[in-house]
Amino acid sequence: MLSEKIYTLRRKNGMSQEQLAEKLGVSRQAISKWEGGLSTPELEKLKALSECFQVTIDELTNDQTLNNSLNTA
Repeated sequence: MLSEKIYTLRRKNGMSQEQLAEKLGVSRQAISKWEGGLSTPELEKLKALSECFQVTIDELTNDQTLNNSLNTA
């Protein structure tokens, strides 16, 4: 799920919700909602997430690709 991937990538990169929020120009609450599955990021924020974590949007939205890349990293 996207929510789990955002959480996993944020933690893997050693970032707090506050740090990620600042980098993306959103509130910490928005990050919390994304990670909790209560809302989903807009396309522009998905692009920013992919750039921030150096993954493709496909990797963010496709379970198998991201899981494989996380396991090999």
